[in-house]
Amino acid sequence: MLKKLKLENILFLDIETVPEFESFQELSDDKKLLWEDKTQYQRKEEFTAEEFYDRAGIWAEFGKIVCISVGYFTFKNDERTFRTTSFQGNESALLTEFKKLLNEYFNKPNHLLCAHNGKEFDFPFIARRMLIHGIELPEKLNLFGKKPWEVPHLDTLELWKFGDYKNFTSLKLLTHILGIPSPKEDIDGSQVRNVFYNEKSVDRIVAYCERDVVAIAQIILKFRQEKLLTESEIVSV
Repeated sequence: MLKKLKLENILFLDIETVPEFESFQELSDDKKLLWEDKTQYQRKEEFTAEEFYDRAGIWAEFGKIVCISVGYFTFKNDERTFRTTSFQGNESALLTEFKKLLNEYFNKPNHLLCAHNGKEFDFPFIARRMLIHGIELPEKLNLFGKKPWEVPHLDTLELWKFGDYKNFTSLKLLTHILGIPSPKEDIDGSQVRNVFYNEKSVDRIVAYCERDVVAIAQIILKFRQEKLLTESEIVSV
């Protein structure tokens, strides 16, 4: 089934998220209590709500998206190219631009979105943040009333699970065991908050996010038993 898909019909994506505010103290009193309730199970007695706030970026109710990177294949005269681009800056603006991309270029029934752990994280996070900002969901993210086989999403983590839903394999581990070369890493996901708020270096986050998009595309190529991308085939636009 995977080999029957046309690669040019897949939009590969990854998002980077951070807590909505730099400091726990910037939350309203109501939001502080809601955060305390939301994270009580995860924190147990080990952390206070304030100490735990640097992890708020994993919840759409308390985090925000600072970068969406996408990648797509093009084929011309048997020449394969993988192009990446990113949306960054004001969250409402980047979500609007991402929606515009989907509506204009990836709006047909045979178009798919692909991410690693996308069904559990990226896709619902984007949809929730769009609703919070009052942005109407694009068709590819509006799952209301859709049957499971009608959902236009591919997830490399789900493909790797082979039905073993207890299993979680990180993107970094999966690329390693599949023999996919990993480009030199500047940061990892745990450092995104610090790079965004303390170093204020969005460019480093964008570069990291685009590397993950390339890695997701490489995994799909590996699953299809096709040649991996070379550096010369990857273009950031």
